[in-house]
Amino acid sequence: MTTTVESKPATLAPSISLEAPLELADVSVRFDIPTERILSFKEYVLRRLTSKIERRELWALKEVDVKVNSGEVLGVIGRNGAGKSTLLKVVSRVLQPTSGRVVIKGDLAPLLELGAGFHFDLTGRENVYLNAALLGHRRKDVDDRLNLAIEFSGLREFFDVPIRNYSSGMLARLGFAVATMFRPDILLIDEILAVGDAAFQDKCLNRIEEFRSSGTTILLVSHQYHEIAQHCDRALWLDQGRVAAIGKTQEVLDRYFEALSIGQT
Repeated sequence: MTTTVESKPATLAPSISLEAPLELADVSVRFDIPTERILSFKEYVLRRLTSKIERRELWALKEVDVKVNSGEVLGVIGRNGAGKSTLLKVVSRVLQPTSGRVVIKGDLAPLLELGAGFHFDLTGRENVYLNAALLGHRRKDVDDRLNLAIEFSGLREFFDVPIRNYSSGMLARLGFAVATMFRPDILLIDEILAVGDAAFQDKCLNRIEEFRSSGTTILLVSHQYHEIAQHCDRALWLDQGRVAAIGKTQEVLDRYFEALSIGQT
């Protein structure tokens, strides 16, 4: 399956190739932020109707061009607010780009936030079926893989408990188990590996390596830079929504750390 998300005006890079599973061409995302505090919804409506809301433009992403190859793990780094999570949300179709083009070839599994897509009144088992359905998987296929997901999560004794009683680590286990129950063509991971014990983090990283060897394309956002260095083929450094550098992982990390040290002096 090939999905194209496009907004106008779009400046399309002439060298874009449809062979890569994931490409972003000149992608920008703009938010309009109110410049003054509005204390109530009523005040917001009145100001909106009378055009008295002053706003400023915030470009969360600006002219981002990235191509990610099959079986590649691309690490995404940058300060808080640099646009990393916005990038993943555009790729996962949670956000529509203001301009530019996103080309996705194949099935995509996003793992963006703890509890995203979960219903907290449902049990772990029920949420597995719900999330799998949202990702387009048939119930019979979920039946065939359910025990594997339970074993991977390590939550067998809690699987029929409503997930409102889960800790953040348990939610991370359930979320990763669901997202990786089926091997996706593209896997998006946003800081999820920072939650949970060391043994489960190792299990997740081993699963990532298995997927990479099978051809899955992976975008990994993390502030755990040793994981970026160890598991990513390349790194993308975002700074204020723009691509500051993209290339060999260690080279990009070195440039990023150098910039951080200069900024602190």
